[in-house]
Amino acid sequence: MLILGIESTCDETGVALVENGRTILANEISSSVPLYKKYGGVIPEIAAREQIKIIIPLIETVVSKDAIPKIDAIAVSYGPGLIGSLLIGVETAKSFAVAWDKRLIAVNHLVGHFYASWLSAEIEPVFPAVGLIVSGGHTDLLFFESHKKFRHLGGTNDDAAGEAFDKIARFLGLGYPGGPEIEDIAKKYSDKNAKREKIFFPKPMINSQDFNFSFSGLKTSVANYVTKNNIKSESDKSKVAYYFQDAITAVLLSKTVKAVKKNGAKSIIVGGGVAANSKLRSLLNLQGSLLDIPVFFPDKIYSVDNGAMIASAAFYQQNFVDALTLSADSGLHF
Repeated sequence: MLILGIESTCDETGVALVENGRTILANEISSSVPLYKKYGGVIPEIAAREQIKIIIPLIETVVSKDAIPKIDAIAVSYGPGLIGSLLIGVETAKSFAVAWDKRLIAVNHLVGHFYASWLSAEIEPVFPAVGLIVSGGHTDLLFFESHKKFRHLGGTNDDAAGEAFDKIARFLGLGYPGGPEIEDIAKKYSDKNAKREKIFFPKPMINSQDFNFSFSGLKTSVANYVTKNNIKSESDKSKVAYYFQDAITAVLLSKTVKAVKKNGAKSIIVGGGVAANSKLRSLLNLQGSLLDIPVFFPDKIYSVDNGAMIASAAFYQQNFVDALTLSADSGLHF
């Protein structure tokens, strides 16, 4: 089954052709992140304007005239996300579905991140599985019994992990997006130093009995520490970044392992922009070895928003909808 996937929930615009959920025939991503570096975050109006300019050229790049008859369906992420950006992707997908007489598949963007690992893994991930979706806007734990049977275990009560990375990076005077900036500067503070001196940032809700998260208090604690101690040098910033990253990854690890043990999962599947974080990958891979279960991460290019993951999710979920009535849903959850 050949599916054209379209993704436009935030600042990336992604278009891809994927066969049977795993084989990528074409994949294009356009990001407006460089435009946001001076603002330290996404500007919704700018994102939508850039997507209007680029979405048709991307489709023309991915889909040749000869490929059109071979396409079985068009898939689009219809939420959650920025409403202006969502409308561009949804209305474009609907228009092409009608014009080309193709079936339309609606995809929950968050579920799309779960399926990014199907594009990268040498072996197909196994069920039942715990899914950790961790990005700038979302931090959620899911339990998948099968492709079409899953439930939401818990999510963030306030800031998502990626949002906390962005805000602390900005507070430290680093660039955007914050995740890679925090990771890079944290590497300059060695584990050897960490044995001699520590900063005790809180690890919110790490011992709670549920599967929810909260990173607002951690963010405030770090900001207060930076202000109180007048953190300005690169060495001091690297120390703060090290312990901040340590606190976030410790919470994500603890909650994920707890979900695995409680639900008897046979694999862990991680998706979203923070899935690219090397420390999180290392910790979860180590824990997977201890639990004797595989841990699946997407290639880093598929950790960001992309059309290929939407096409993959569409193949396995097959949520066919009426091309004339689908609406964008910025508040969509599970």
